[in-house]
Amino acid sequence: MLKVEEALTIIIDSVLQLNAETVSLTNSLGRILAEDIFSKGDIPALDNSAMDGYALKSSDTKGASSGTPKILEVIDELKAGMITTSEIKHGQAIKIMTGAPIPRGADSVIMVEDTGREGRNVKIFKEVESGENIRKAGEDIKKGESGMQKGALLKAPHLGILAALGMPEIKVTRKPVAAILATGDELIDVGEKAVPGKLRTSNTYTLYSQVLSYGGIPVNLGIAKDEPDNLMKKIKSGMECDVIITSGGVSMGDYDLVKDVFVKMGADIKFWKIAMRPGKPILFGTIKGKPFFGLPGNPVSSMVGFEMFVRPAILKMSGQRDEDRKEADAILEEDIKKKKGLRFFLRAQTRWENGVYLTKTTGPQGSAILKSMMLANSLIILPEDEEYIKKGTKVSVRFLN
Repeated sequence: MLKVEEALTIIIDSVLQLNAETVSLTNSLGRILAEDIFSKGDIPALDNSAMDGYALKSSDTKGASSGTPKILEVIDELKAGMITTSEIKHGQAIKIMTGAPIPRGADSVIMVEDTGREGRNVKIFKEVESGENIRKAGEDIKKGESGMQKGALLKAPHLGILAALGMPEIKVTRKPVAAILATGDELIDVGEKAVPGKLRTSNTYTLYSQVLSYGGIPVNLGIAKDEPDNLMKKIKSGMECDVIITSGGVSMGDYDLVKDVFVKMGADIKFWKIAMRPGKPILFGTIKGKPFFGLPGNPVSSMVGFEMFVRPAILKMSGQRDEDRKEADAILEEDIKKKKGLRFFLRAQTRWENGVYLTKTTGPQGSAILKSMMLANSLIILPEDEEYIKKGTKVSVRFLN
């Protein structure tokens, strides 16, 4: 059996980034930038006022106080978005609004709260320093600067910068389209009437949600029967997608047919089993150049398998350059016994308390117990060579959100 790191390396080496597409700025939130962005000008373009007040020469405010104000002549008024041809000389000021360009001759702005208007004059009640309350041209982004780099996940601030750069459209990596197929004669869909011996296909909807959560477009192929021709037909219906994800049918049972069907279809099987729990029987390979994942049928095994292996593949296909999962050390709050030789991923609640992370499992860890996954905000990661981990031991945790 492969180790987790070995399996992940094979997956990442087998997956290619998708091509780019152009979308409107308003539709780019949450997408992955497919090009480096360089500013064609300074942002802001001109020195401008950070306050409502008066633009003036700072030297004209020396010695000003509430008891002995300096009196300056107001020669103009400047709103945001306007430019004045007036030039400030000694003894003069221009009333200015936040965001308005600094007029010639001025080297500072005094806040309106520190002034008093008297006809065509203004009283200055305090000294200001040169450069005070002025936002310099290019202090946000300078001309030629890389505003953001290829692979960035576009969030609200990114969109603001792109708007400021005058980019109504942007190149982003195409979202991976993921076909999701549940397998098993025992499965019925969520809207069907309950029948003794049958199970509703929860995996379809957890996988659907996970694909959406990581920037993919899920396509539900429904349920395939434990019959080779039906399974092959269903898989073929998803071949237009970028990645195929099945659940169930990958273990050692008489009706676990997924691996054999993929082989019959000409797939290149990269691996079948991983030394981990839950999720040991995970199938991965490529078919006609596209990756496919055969995840276990147990709900938690399917979700953990997706988290550890499908999610990184989707991120690479999307062009995202940064790992989006945080791992940390935490103090274990209970004794745990595990099987040696397998890496365990235990559903857990991890919290920050008194300067350290504390962690404990969310209940029974059976691979069919989805409730403990619902309650988890993290996974406790226990190495292969450990068998008994005592309360108080430092362990690694992987946050899920």
